[in-house]
Amino acid sequence: MLACKRILLIIGGGIAAYKCLELIRRLQDRGATVTPVLTAAGAEFVTPLAVSGLAGQKVFCDLFDLGDEAEMGHIQLSRSADLVVVAPATADLMAKMAGGLANDLASTLLMATDTPVLIAPAMNVRMWQHAATQRNLAQLRADGIRVVGPNEGSMACGEFGPGRMAEPMEILAAIETALSDGPLRGRRVLVTSGPTHEPIDPVRYIANRSSGAQGTALARALAALGAEVVFVTGPADVPPPAGVQVVRVETAQQMAEAVDAALPVDAGVFAAAVADWRVASASDRKLKKTKDGLPALQFAENPDILAGVAQRKQGRPELVVGFAAETNDVLENATAKRARKGCDWIVANDVSPATGIMGGSENAVVLITAEGAETWPRMDKSAVAQQLAARIAAALAP
Repeated sequence: MLACKRILLIIGGGIAAYKCLELIRRLQDRGATVTPVLTAAGAEFVTPLAVSGLAGQKVFCDLFDLGDEAEMGHIQLSRSADLVVVAPATADLMAKMAGGLANDLASTLLMATDTPVLIAPAMNVRMWQHAATQRNLAQLRADGIRVVGPNEGSMACGEFGPGRMAEPMEILAAIETALSDGPLRGRRVLVTSGPTHEPIDPVRYIANRSSGAQGTALARALAALGAEVVFVTGPADVPPPAGVQVVRVETAQQMAEAVDAALPVDAGVFAAAVADWRVASASDRKLKKTKDGLPALQFAENPDILAGVAQRKQGRPELVVGFAAETNDVLENATAKRARKGCDWIVANDVSPATGIMGGSENAVVLITAEGAETWPRMDKSAVAQQLAARIAAALAP
């Protein structure tokens, strides 16, 4: 897929810069040519010699290098690639991109390019969660910038949380998706998946039997067609697919917030099995048996994520697809749900225990649209995902 592709790799200043050395090797293994640009801060973490040695190319560093300007000016350099990749994309680089600054070679290239751009953010967890960074991230997404990561984990500074740069193989998968010539290239699709866990106390929660397999397969199939996929997942049994932006959540409220942050998108596919209710006042300590009998749990309704997006007056996705997991009267209940929620399509299935579908490897669905109901045969969940992804691509076609 990457044979003869030209990647302009901008390496920002952060400890994660060392991962770019492996990324260069992985890209070359797949036939890509990598032209490296090293920021002044990036050169504090990896040397130009190491980058050049692996890339087999000159490393560009200085905006005012007369030799470089004579041979390949920054305008030409910015447009000679098939994809511009920024890794690590530091908070400073993201701020420059969002604000349109161009005061060094990297930021000038990013301002001058008409080539698609993919960033792999990496920074301290507090910097990532800062309101300014999140504003910049929203602006970059609105500008059409693709994003991979960041991941959650321990950091060099000793803190833990989101901010770790995506691993080289994750970035590689995102590059392959960005360069795909599939029918969804240039389209941004949101997919929700998995169950939600609604806490009762610090050790107990309310959940359901969803494995997240169908949503994961769908995100993978959409990415394979070239879509930029934002994958918002609850605590699923199956790992998320490579090449998509993964946002992990626990509760329905967190999922609603993550969905809102991901907008705008061209299509929203809501495959998550979101809990309808939560405990109104979850205990901050483990509930104990007492002589007074069982504790009384008071419930509150969770946000209706599907209806909230489908009924938006501004910024509604072009296509909104909901899922309906039913145990009886599948067609009747799902048809009513489509009308009630205001979505374009509903993918309905029978998840009664005898079917083995919830948590299983196969699915049998009915696709309900304004034109009517279409029953699909029982098949592997990956096959269902591929068929549904193809239908989404057709619906979004110009």
